[in-house]
Amino acid sequence: MSDPDRAFSVRRVDYADTGIAEALASVLVDCVEGGASVTFLHPLSSAKALTFWTDALASARRGERVVLVAEDASGSIMGTVQVVNAPAENQPHRADVAKMLVHRRARRTGVGAALLHAAETVARDAGKTLLVLDTVTGSDAERLYARLGWQRCGTIPGYALGPHGELCSTTVFYKSLFYESLGE
Repeated sequence: MSDPDRAFSVRRVDYADTGIAEALASVLVDCVEGGASVTFLHPLSSAKALTFWTDALASARRGERVVLVAEDASGSIMGTVQVVNAPAENQPHRADVAKMLVHRRARRTGVGAALLHAAETVARDAGKTLLVLDTVTGSDAERLYARLGWQRCGTIPGYALGPHGELCSTTVFYKSLFYESLGE
């Protein structure tokens, strides 16, 4: 998933990587400090972010999700995204794209688009034919998903709290990998 024309590369997390949870926790804290509504309220402690990533990586080791990271040439994590398998028995074809996080220093460099494309590839390679996600309505992420061909389902007003406690709406998206593979 490396492109020599980019200043970063995207890879699947090797769960034996030492320090990966700490590096991911740092990205999560930065995103919440920067105003991202990604489950947590500001201020997000490093310990709480580390607990989240320790749990997420344990889930990945169990095969419940895949964690991808974008790294610069020095190996510093610039962003991350997860492909989370649907837990329901009748949904083996579906996965959620979750925790798409790009460090503020790496925004508007193509990291988000590269992570999303990599997530779609990982899902397709795992036999998934449908991906879903949600994001804050009106956010840069919403514009990114629409630009990259995701289909907007609708908006749910007052869905969650933003990092500073304000209500925010969410927009739900999906992408059919099945029809995409057929060229439709």
